[in-house]
Amino acid sequence: MKRAVISGKRLNHEPPAVTAELGWRYHHIGIPHTQPRAQEHHVAHLGVHISGFETSPYGVEWIRFEPHCRVPEIVRTVPHIAFAVDDLNEALKGREILIAPTEPSVGVRVAFILDDGAPVELLQFYTAKAVPPKTRHAAGKGKRGRI
Repeated sequence: MKRAVISGKRLNHEPPAVTAELGWRYHHIGIPHTQPRAQEHHVAHLGVHISGFETSPYGVEWIRFEPHCRVPEIVRTVPHIAFAVDDLNEALKGREILIAPTEPSVGVRVAFILDDGAPVELLQFYTAKAVPPKTRHAAGKGKRGRI
């Protein structure tokens, strides 16, 4: 995948280089807040309360952090934009990593980078490959004769 190289100024009508040149896709904007909101749900293993993501037509996600949540202060206090990428490892090359890749839930890898002081979330979605059940032939491999 080619890297975005910004050699000049972006014109008003042009999309950001990461979408135009690298194929990153807008996913959401995460806005930290401190007061409970209607219909927020608790993600206990992450120590956050989330609302808006499933219903916002613009991809606005409100995030309330619990005191024990272990994320950098900038993620707790500054809104972030999130992009879906095809290859998270490739997207992280040459970038300042704020939160190393993690797998907060099945089917997604997530990392945060810092760009000019702003947190940016990168997500790679995948589907888990099904493991075929063991067959009698596989279980009996190496034995002589028929099962």
